[in-house]
Amino acid sequence: MKDITIEAGADYVRDAVRDVGAVHERLVPGYVLDVRTDGDTRYLTVPGGAVVRELIVSVDDGLRRLAYSAVEGFRIPLTHHHAAFQVFPERAGHCRLVWITDVLPHKMIDQVRPRIVRGAQVMKETLERQAGR
Repeated sequence: MKDITIEAGADYVRDAVRDVGAVHERLVPGYVLDVRTDGDTRYLTVPGGAVVRELIVSVDDGLRRLAYSAVEGFRIPLTHHHAAFQVFPERAGHCRLVWITDVLPHKMIDQVRPRIVRGAQVMKETLERQAGR
């Protein structure tokens, strides 16, 4: 789990998280180069040209939550991946973004965790910059 404090309002961050076709622009530019969607499937092009196929499992505006599962295109040997983002309001103009990721085999979390840490930092920087903080 990665818990990120962001200097931007919860509704602003929730809107960016739920915009599944713009992750490369609104959350992790440079980390993801391009996005294509087809129904509940999202294709992420990452540096080096690999394409990760993800299923959008749930977008819940009431809970400010997005759940997704990467199902193909892993750079590391995973048999299962599921993750969720949830946005929690804090004081005015601030929120927390919680990112929970589950993978199999369990031992692969040591390879996944640095990607989560870096991705979280890029999201924080991007969201705060775009929100004018």
